[in-house]
Amino acid sequence: MSVTIYVPGDSGALSLGAEKVAKAIAKEAADRGVDAKIVRNGSRGLYWLEPMVEVVTDAGRVAYGPVAAKDVASLFDAGFVTGGQHKLSLGDPEKLPYVAKQTRLTFARCGITDPLSLEDYEAHGGLTGLRNAVKMAPADIVKQVTESGLRGRGGAGFPTGIKWKTVLDTAADQKYIVCNADEGDSATFADRMIMEGDPFVLIEGMAIAGLATHATKGYVYIRSEYPHAIAVMTKAVEVARKAGVLGKSVLGSSQGFDIEIRSGAGAYVCGEETSLLNSLEGKRGVVRAKPPLPAIQGLFGKPTVINNVISLASVPIVMDKGAQYYKDFGMGRSRGTIPIQIAGNVKHGGLFEVAFGLTLGEIVDEIGGGTASGRPVKAVQVGGPLGAYFPRALFDTPFDYEAFAAKDGLIGHAGITVFDDSADMLKQARFAMEFCAIESCGKCTPCRIGSTRGVETLDKLAQNIEPEKQLALVTDLCNTMKFGSLCALGGFTPYPVMSAINHFPEDFRPATVAQAAE
Repeated sequence: MSVTIYVPGDSGALSLGAEKVAKAIAKEAADRGVDAKIVRNGSRGLYWLEPMVEVVTDAGRVAYGPVAAKDVASLFDAGFVTGGQHKLSLGDPEKLPYVAKQTRLTFARCGITDPLSLEDYEAHGGLTGLRNAVKMAPADIVKQVTESGLRGRGGAGFPTGIKWKTVLDTAADQKYIVCNADEGDSATFADRMIMEGDPFVLIEGMAIAGLATHATKGYVYIRSEYPHAIAVMTKAVEVARKAGVLGKSVLGSSQGFDIEIRSGAGAYVCGEETSLLNSLEGKRGVVRAKPPLPAIQGLFGKPTVINNVISLASVPIVMDKGAQYYKDFGMGRSRGTIPIQIAGNVKHGGLFEVAFGLTLGEIVDEIGGGTASGRPVKAVQVGGPLGAYFPRALFDTPFDYEAFAAKDGLIGHAGITVFDDSADMLKQARFAMEFCAIESCGKCTPCRIGSTRGVETLDKLAQNIEPEKQLALVTDLCNTMKFGSLCALGGFTPYPVMSAINHFPEDFRPATVAQAAE
């Protein structure tokens, strides 16, 4: 008999033993005379069930997980190649509550297709958006993206169409599309999942951006800590080039567009667009002052579109289904869907793509299932290490750019880190300052010096040295950093620090003071 078995090649699944599982399945199948085709798919994003193995049966795909290499023999004994029952049986993966509740637009194929099969990609709706774009005038592509309401998913939430229009309207002999895949925030893995699980959707989005702005060259800047993503993207670009998706003629059109993969060198600040450009040019990764905007003078001084992976990977669905289809999802000025990444001390860590509008409480308690430790949730940090800490009192906040900004928070790249009641928020505030001090590029004084003084001041507070004076000093430092820093690293570090102070004041009373009060 012949059977197709999916074992994720996603690095999250690999870290949980997927490679050993794949080898064990191949060996067991060979020993039993089963003709098994093993496909290394991406992850569906249910990381507490990884490695999640799926088998194609007459009744559709059947999932099992989390599978360890030691479980493989018993899976074969239970007849899993035909969907047999086993203690690890999960049934139809599409019917798992975590999957069924999602609205998967950008991640529609992730975990389902073979990441490096262009044929598989097209069979699941891929390249339709690009084929539509090839027939359109650049201004019409930009208009459709603008009308969809798509905003930058990297953190700033800037309207994608406006950025594209600026590049289109700027005359130049050379223009570039740069994909920011320097996903350095804590609790974020959406970019990685796309690059490892559905790389052609990113390539398609970049090609559409090229057609829309007359850009002929694209670069994907991937953080060096993502070796699997770099490998998959490199192979995917080669496949796309051979198939005529990339090259001198995009799908037979009169315009060419090609992509190169570049890896970073470990600097968090290179997630900031101008630092990234400096790094791409072979310079030190430090922030550039604006203006000029990268859309006017970007890479090598030429007009450049810089978009995050998810922003670009969301473009094909807009060009396929239309602006209105995409815009119908979401709330307020936050249109479409957002891939929320749930991590930290949480029961069901993973990726959950849904339209904007769910409350923070729904995300943490219902989707995430509360803490992994079983203790009460104390705080949730949204938006990576520069995001604010929200207490349970703010869990009614809807997941929307403006709603979070109104509560002195930010969505950022939509990473959520959950903390239980054992967390010490003074230590978390100190960590924010320390992180900024370590990762600062050093160009501006408020960030470089302010963060270092912040660590020292919070250490004095922890030692109960003039606590009121230290709190006043930290608040003043945060104000200087917020309004005086060149980029968001120094400018946003006050969000976690001040939110911790404001929402958890009890943690900023040193132990000796707290004991005396009791």
